[in-house]
Amino acid sequence: MKGRPLASEGRRQARFHGRVEGDRCCSHPGCSERGEFRAPLGHGRRASFDGPGDWQWLCLDHVRAFNDRYNYFSGMSPDEIEAAQAPFGGWDRETRAFSTNGSPPPKWADFTDPLDAIGARFRRAPQPRKDGRELSEGDRRSLRILGLGTDADRKALRERYAELVRRYHPDRNGGDRSHEKALQAVIEAYTQLKSRPAFA
Repeated sequence: MKGRPLASEGRRQARFHGRVEGDRCCSHPGCSERGEFRAPLGHGRRASFDGPGDWQWLCLDHVRAFNDRYNYFSGMSPDEIEAAQAPFGGWDRETRAFSTNGSPPPKWADFTDPLDAIGARFRRAPQPRKDGRELSEGDRRSLRILGLGTDADRKALRERYAELVRRYHPDRNGGDRSHEKALQAVIEAYTQLKSRPAFA
């Protein structure tokens, strides 16, 4: 059906990739149009690892003309051009190694799921207790269930246990049995921790 174009179609035709609204004049000599498109300066600093380089602002007609004659390789030596066009460009540079927090990284073959391997590879080393007492991975898991930090003492352990039992026990919250799983996890965590040397 023919008719007037929709307002959204008119807006879509008026948009151009890279347009930046603003009150800048076109950098081309003698042009009074708004400079809404950014283009690299021919004689300025090129984009590099240190930053985006120097730019000029042009109107739509002048940025189109600039793009028609732009040559990325101008000013480069034949060796630099060849290096920039190589399919492995940049892969010959040495990269910084990822930190393993002082422990050797896990072997990829130890995992069936690559995402598990990535998570284990970059997991932070567990923080030691300030009093120097050892915590097993099970101790740390139980502390997380109770919402306690690694430096919690026996008193903090008992107080947190009592608080969570009051919160989750059906006798204390009007017969609501929806928290039974959480209550069981809290009881198991407390039972496991209370006999550990770190909480003696």
